[in-house]
Amino acid sequence: MIKYLIVFLFSTSFLNAQTYINEASVKVRVGDLFEIGKPKASAYKHIDFPKANFIIKKGGIANYKNTEGELVVVTAIKEKKNGVTQVYIRRKDGGRFFGSHTVVRADVNQALSTGELQL
Repeated sequence: MIKYLIVFLFSTSFLNAQTYINEASVKVRVGDLFEIGKPKASAYKHIDFPKANFIIKKGGIANYKNTEGELVVVTAIKEKKNGVTQVYIRRKDGGRFFGSHTVVRADVNQALSTGELQL
């Protein structure tokens, strides 16, 4: 009986903790300026940079460290059904990412919270 009580209390506390998670939603408009920051992990998780093999196929150089500190401009905003705000970003200087891609996608709220994008 005590096992069932512990499982019940654990599950209710877990569900309550999920309801109190509050993500800071940032209002983003087309033309906003961001800077690409350093990822916490070894790769960018919330900025959808293409994989290295696709960059190389298009004639680019797959060096993700060169993107740190780049200024980017929001070109389009897309709201998904699950509440995720997805933005399309392009370099401010008009160049291409890795010499091959002009526009990449990013989950703006998650990228801002992890530091991959900075205001």
